[in-house]
This record gives sequence, C-alpha cells and structure tokens, in this order.
Amino acid sequence: MSRVNETLPERDATLLMSSRLWPVLAHRMHRMAQQNLPFAAHLARIAPDTAPWRTGPPSGTTARLLLATHHALTTPLDQALPTDPRVSTTAARSRSTTTVPDTAPPKQPTPTEPAAPAHRQHAAPAPRQGHRR
Repeated sequence: MSRVNETLPERDATLLMSSRLWPVLAHRMHRMAQQNLPFAAHLARIAPDTAPWRTGPPSGTTARLLLATHHALTTPLDQALPTDPRVSTTAARSRSTTTVPDTAPPKQPTPTEPAAPAHRQHAAPAPRQGHRR
C-alpha cells in the first residue's frame, strides 16, 4: 500500500485501494515484488494526468483505473500500454452465439422416439415411495 501511495496521486491510490478488486491487484504486486520486478515503475505509467484512462464519464473512472492498473502490471516496461481492453480470441469464441451452419440433413424420428413433443406427452404418476398405512 505504501508503494502505491508513493507512486500514484492520493486520489487515484485511494480509489484503487477501496475497490473490490484491490486484493487481486495487491496480490499481483506482491508476486512482482517477490520476483524482484519493479512494480512501482509499472504503476508509474498510469500516474500522469494525460493517461488515457482518465478520459471518459466519471461513472466509469474506477473501472478504467482498474483496467489501466491491470495493463500496467501485466505489460512489460518496454512496451506501450494498451488503450483498449485486451480481447482473448479463445474466450470470445467460447462465448460466441453464432454457430456454423449444420449441413447435415434433418434427423428423421426413429420408431422408438415418441411422436409428440416431451412437453405434450402424458405420463403416469410416479409410484409412491415409503410405507403404507
């Protein structure tokens, strides 16, 4: 916490440390410190008043700060920080609602399949369990 307070302006440090995701970021910084990585130098990249995360509606400031902090901690110092959210193509594909068209002919019902849809079938009541009186 002290390093964050030394690196970021007070308002930004307070906003960051009061967020619900603070423990995740603090853990990341702790791991970086254990690996002798200069996490303060990484954080310093989001401190300037001209940082891209500072522009936008006030209601999204915390979200933009959290994303910028994540990018600052995960992007090597010799690379520019991304200004847009990173997109995982694997994750995007797994959540896609589009499907490949099915070119197989429609399945014909087999004689063992009921002719009526399941929600229209009438079933007998389930047998009672337990003892009888």
